[in-house]
Amino acid sequence: MRGVLVTGGSRGIGRAVAAAFAEGGDRVAIQYADRRSDAEETLRQLPGEGHALLQADLSDPAAAMRLVAEAVTALGVVDVLVNNAAVAPTADTRHPVADTAMADWQRIWRHMVQVNLLGAADLSWAVARHLINRGAGGAIVNIGSRGAFRGEPDFPAYGATKAALHALGQSLSVALAPHGITVTSVAPGFVATERQIAKLSGPEGERLCRESPFGRVGTPAEIAATVHFLASSAATWASGSVVDLNGASYLRP
Repeated sequence: MRGVLVTGGSRGIGRAVAAAFAEGGDRVAIQYADRRSDAEETLRQLPGEGHALLQADLSDPAAAMRLVAEAVTALGVVDVLVNNAAVAPTADTRHPVADTAMADWQRIWRHMVQVNLLGAADLSWAVARHLINRGAGGAIVNIGSRGAFRGEPDFPAYGATKAALHALGQSLSVALAPHGITVTSVAPGFVATERQIAKLSGPEGERLCRESPFGRVGTPAEIAATVHFLASSAATWASGSVVDLNGASYLRP
């Protein structure tokens, strides 16, 4: 039985990832920022015992050390970190360069960098040091994005931070391999989370489904299944990989 810390676990991909680990017999600590009722629902749905709910604002540079310490206290150990929390593309975070004021541009960029990249980097450091100090192997899995490769013209900070997250994972995979710690990333395409219901049921839904030759978008469970595998001992040789999960909607060289 492993201890697993999943950030951004209140709903969507994070909820599905937490469920996948709990169903596999692991104990899960779910980090949330401000959607406590959703996070409590995730916790309620998890099978097994010993799970925990932890609040942390990952834009705060002090949050990572506190969060990992709290996860260790709640679970006993942390063996797996899933860096899922992110400031996502929404109407409020849209910032195309041609029609975004400098003040808004800077505000959105800095918030996305702080959460999507620096928060994940700090958590990776804290969990890696916890594992090294224990002399234990473990796994870090980053939730990146297809947008890191194909570009995000309306959300350039999002695309840039996800690309940087992939690069961070590859650097850490080399640095941490001698300690028996694997680091991988997944790059999902469009996923049918709760946040996307309105978009999928609206006029844009058909276009989004047509992006994949399967004629649909991905599901949180499909992403979670790959994350769960990448954190297993069977996936050790995948360390350093960035796994595309987009239903052949975007093929990179």
